[in-house]
Amino acid sequence: MSFNIEAIATVQAEFKQKFGIARQPGLVPAAKIKIVLDQKFSQDAVRGLAEFDYIWVHFVFHDAIAEGWSELVRPPRLGGKTKKGIFATRTPHRPNHLGLSLLKLEEIQLDKPITLICSGADLLDGTPVIDIKPYIPFVEAKADAKSGFVDGAPPVLQVTWSTEALQQLQVSDLNQELVEQTIAQDPRPAYQNIPDRIYYMNISAYEVQFKIVDDLAEIVFLIKQ
Repeated sequence: MSFNIEAIATVQAEFKQKFGIARQPGLVPAAKIKIVLDQKFSQDAVRGLAEFDYIWVHFVFHDAIAEGWSELVRPPRLGGKTKKGIFATRTPHRPNHLGLSLLKLEEIQLDKPITLICSGADLLDGTPVIDIKPYIPFVEAKADAKSGFVDGAPPVLQVTWSTEALQQLQVSDLNQELVEQTIAQDPRPAYQNIPDRIYYMNISAYEVQFKIVDDLAEIVFLIKQ
């Protein structure tokens, strides 16, 4: 059985590549996005939505489609070594490459195109959105539910800036809070620990270069692209 699903909106985000994006929604509160609805939608489509604090965003992992999928994956939370079944994880490499994120709804801009501003996002720029629903706590919040191998939020790194990177930041329009919160989540592959390696992450119009030693991350250089 097959279905035809069309995108209803497109995400505008500061993350231009997958590397660095938070692995779960809500981990980087400073990560704000715009969900821009298709021009066919009027204000009627979002009437009443502003009365909710959070929304479910259904989307397509469009940048992962070409990479295919496998029944077994290695979740980062298990060090990238232990395999779990695909339906026991949130990997983007899924049979239909569908994703679901719970995001804080900050604002609704009613001028066409209708635009939703959300925070705590874990979405790539250009992500196709296929549905939006309000979050209803009494139905969907299950505080006592088992969460398998996921036990609370992951540990975070301490983030510092080199003297040169801090000087570059001060003359840039880069969101310092977004950069620090993102790198604090340790975007490296779970199995990788190379203290001398310089990592590169694209945020907004900048390439952010950083290195990680133990539990300390240092941002060493910024390049405007």
